[in-house]
Amino acid sequence: MTRVAAARDVLVGGAMALRVLARGLLAPRRARVTLSERLGHIAATLPVREPVLIHWNAQQIPFIEARNDDDLAVGLGAVHAHLRLAQMEILRRLAAGRVAETIGPLGLPLDRTLRLFDFGRAVPAIIERLSDPTRRWAEGFIAGVNHQMAHGPAPEEFRHLGMAAEPWTLTDLFTTARLASADVSWIVWSRLLRVRSRLSPAVWKEIWPELLGDQEPEPTGVEPLTLATRVGSNAAVVGGRRTRSGAGMLAADPHLSTALPNIWLAAGLSSPGINAVGIMPAAFPVIAIGRNRWLTWGGTSLHAASSELFDASDLPLREREVEIKVRGHKPRRVTLRESDLGPIVSDGMILRNRSPTALCWVGHQPSDEMGAMLSVMRAHSAEEFRSALADFAIPAQNMVHAGRDGRVGHLLAASLPRRPNGPPPDLVMPPDAHQAWDRMVRTPELPHWLDPPAGFAVSANDRPPPGDVPVGFFFSANDRADRMRELLEANAAVDLSALGALQNDVLGRNSMRVCESLLARLTPAEAAHPVIRALATWDGRYSADSRGALAYEALIATLVWRLGTKERRTSLSTIWTGRLRLMREVAAAPDAAMRRALALTVPRTARVLRRLRMWGGAHRLALRHQLAALPVIGWRYRFGTLPGGGSNETLNKTGHALTARRHHVTFGASARFIADMGDLDANRVVLLGGQDGWLGSDTFLDQVPLWQRGEYVDLPLRREAARMWPHHTVHAPPTLR
Repeated sequence: MTRVAAARDVLVGGAMALRVLARGLLAPRRARVTLSERLGHIAATLPVREPVLIHWNAQQIPFIEARNDDDLAVGLGAVHAHLRLAQMEILRRLAAGRVAETIGPLGLPLDRTLRLFDFGRAVPAIIERLSDPTRRWAEGFIAGVNHQMAHGPAPEEFRHLGMAAEPWTLTDLFTTARLASADVSWIVWSRLLRVRSRLSPAVWKEIWPELLGDQEPEPTGVEPLTLATRVGSNAAVVGGRRTRSGAGMLAADPHLSTALPNIWLAAGLSSPGINAVGIMPAAFPVIAIGRNRWLTWGGTSLHAASSELFDASDLPLREREVEIKVRGHKPRRVTLRESDLGPIVSDGMILRNRSPTALCWVGHQPSDEMGAMLSVMRAHSAEEFRSALADFAIPAQNMVHAGRDGRVGHLLAASLPRRPNGPPPDLVMPPDAHQAWDRMVRTPELPHWLDPPAGFAVSANDRPPPGDVPVGFFFSANDRADRMRELLEANAAVDLSALGALQNDVLGRNSMRVCESLLARLTPAEAAHPVIRALATWDGRYSADSRGALAYEALIATLVWRLGTKERRTSLSTIWTGRLRLMREVAAAPDAAMRRALALTVPRTARVLRRLRMWGGAHRLALRHQLAALPVIGWRYRFGTLPGGGSNETLNKTGHALTARRHHVTFGASARFIADMGDLDANRVVLLGGQDGWLGSDTFLDQVPLWQRGEYVDLPLRREAARMWPHHTVHAPPTLR
């Protein structure tokens, strides 16, 4: 695209944006919608063989009761469309590279990038290979989505984004699933490529091993630096000999964007072949974290090396043109390049690079995650659980499970190339390294652990033990996993309240160790300052009302700027756990340099304490819709901010940068689920925000107070218990109406 064309697109796109904003400003005040009114939005008929009964609790969580599995899938599709249609439609357009259809020419660069990633490349083969039960489930879900879309009202987002209802297809469903399975490494790579382009080859070769991260803990006690992404999660399973009930238990909380509506929704399912409860992402008809009568399961991102970048400078390249529809304008044709090793993603805006760079991704190969998770939802034993995940490839997961029989386990679910062990020599590999992709290592060959001696298993994106092939290179530090182990080892009779306390824990061990090392180096005169006294009395917990947490974060952020170089900060800013390395380097600074820095930074920290008072005064949890970033009308999609507890390294994860200023949580815990296999109905769930995605609904934000207090909503497995809920809707076949 020429500069003239780019400038034209900016001007035209700006005009389009102004028209959208004008409509938003003139839109009427959003009306409150009660739960009863919302339930009236559901289609009374469904394309089912027999009536489907849906029970709803006060939080608009459904329990779907069907007389056959196919009708259950239809009911689930209707529920997803009822609760999250706008969210689903945005995901569908992102997956297909159709953003310009909603925002005009300004979306063209993103659409080109998304189409380079080619999320739907393997979808035709995936659909062709579907087993009959999985195909019927997927088709039933789509039928429910399309029926509800055709008979229910359109969400507010449709008007602002110029979206119209379009029937979903199997291709839409599985392409959107591939988008949700995007490799977490890409976000790290985008930053690393920018650094790599600014450095000479010799300097890059020198710093690359350091950016990969240390393999062993440092003597200071601070965890080693390893690369992490904005996709995380905690998961723990506890064996029967450590639980009060004598059965297995699960605690799982995924870490993703905190934007509203929540990406997760909760539901219960009951049919002759499936009886399960838990949480699932919008637009995906399987319970990702949940339980059935025999097993409970959860997962965390494995941070696996499911992708690789290859230098395509000397490879033959092919070009193809695609047409992109543009809102308010004629369609635009763009050129995409690809090689035998994969698409040339360096032509896009995310993985831009000076030389042509090809992406090889496991997601471009067919696999059957939906069928795998349907089998998990039906599994009776640890052996069936592992067998169910044999064809699970992306997104690579640490999967943990616990049984009614008290057994627990942990396995790696992924498909990985047979690379040689050891770190990669560079971020962009030579083409001959692609031979590792000729034979893949799949879940049955990857490590798994059953009934560990400790009586529990935990996962928090930490580095797995070494195996025959490298699983990945960019892992989180061990802080969250170690904290879960510490809490579970100290409790010989774990119950649901203990698991709830674990998920809400805000102790930061690494920060506390750095703080103690700083305090040990101060003179008595320096220790008398109010800021230092706040640090000396800090217990290491990032509770919202903690002055010590605020004093520590403000002081360490300012010290980093005083003691570190700009080049060092820039280099480590490419990785999300760079703050750990910076904290460690501050703690190791020479005494003279430290005292000079403290003389300047302590007074500034004192001013921060006076102004913001406590951690929650600086660390804010913003309740914002995805459209809150829009200029002028974004205020319509902002619902206030709350004092935030937790931090990057705490179990109650609330991500943030090193800063002495007021800031918003960037990502973190977005849903919590706990279960006790000793009781069919002993399951609890809570979502950040609420269950409903309908703006103005009473259940859009109703779970926020529960989230703040660390409380949960009951999610029973027995349909008899769900029948006691206050609301019920009956969905009959059209022929019965």
